[in-house]
Amino acid sequence: MKNPIRKSVQALQPYVPGEQPTDPGILKLNTNENPYPPSSLAQSALFEFSVELLRKYPDPICRELRDAISRIHKCAPEQVFVGNGSDEILLLCLRAFVERDAAIGYFEPSYSLYPVLAAIENVRSLATPLGPDFEWVDPPLVGTSLFFITNPNAPTGMLYPKRKIALFCGSYEGVVVVDEAYSDFARENCLDVARNLQNVIVTRSLSKSYSLAGLRLGYAIGPPELISALSKIKDSYNVDAVAQRVGLAALQDQEYFREVVTKTCATRERVAQALRERSYQVSPSEANFLWIRPTHLKAEELFRYLRELKVLVRYFPGEFTGEYLRVSIGTDDEMDKFLAHLP
Repeated sequence: MKNPIRKSVQALQPYVPGEQPTDPGILKLNTNENPYPPSSLAQSALFEFSVELLRKYPDPICRELRDAISRIHKCAPEQVFVGNGSDEILLLCLRAFVERDAAIGYFEPSYSLYPVLAAIENVRSLATPLGPDFEWVDPPLVGTSLFFITNPNAPTGMLYPKRKIALFCGSYEGVVVVDEAYSDFARENCLDVARNLQNVIVTRSLSKSYSLAGLRLGYAIGPPELISALSKIKDSYNVDAVAQRVGLAALQDQEYFREVVTKTCATRERVAQALRERSYQVSPSEANFLWIRPTHLKAEELFRYLRELKVLVRYFPGEFTGEYLRVSIGTDDEMDKFLAHLP
């Protein structure tokens, strides 16, 4: 029998998500989850959710969520798209804006899902290497029809200057997706770029700053024409009723959201300073994680050493990333435990 699987899928190297251990004794600092619980409003929305609603399809266009997001970000509901996590939106962007004979672009290192999405859709991908200290490098203006920019970047946590992003977007002839999964922890973002330019979409996630990684909810903001294109090709009911109700409640509690972000950033800076005092190289982070380079042993050795002590961090083998570890920011107590376990 002829192999029925598409050749591109046969050759695909899948995205590898962070490990999700079942041992409750493990200190889990490997997947950038929020260490604090969701808002009490979100918790109440979940506990009070009527199971009667489960026999009906959810709102296919997420009206209430889009209205809430448009109020928070001062844009029209027609400029908002809501998805099953921001990863769904990234895939829809590729499907909507890239022809089969075209290509996507992204930085290296960056979110490793981008080339996987391209391979799934059987389109080419072109990586632009960052500078020697992971700093911004002007991407080529030709050769791709969609360019992904993770800002702050993952896995480095570094924030690219909005001025440089805006200049690139203004000259680029394709669509630029600014993936802002971590921007709530940063001093600036590119929302105004997406509101003002006709070729820019910003994507956001409720997984990190809103403590809803298990819910799978994200959104995009951009010009109505591009947002409409995403709506045309999405699954009919891509966001379930529970996610819509709980996500709406979380967005309505902006006071708690700001409190969690403030605590996370304060812990991030404290731990970064403590690591530098121990001679670790620490990249300037504006996300909810740190990108560190040990100087007294190899990164992979430290990763395995911490794992033996039931402390999980993230190690990315490879030319650009193999000398570093990514450490998610936990509570102050969790980060003190992490520091105490370092050799």
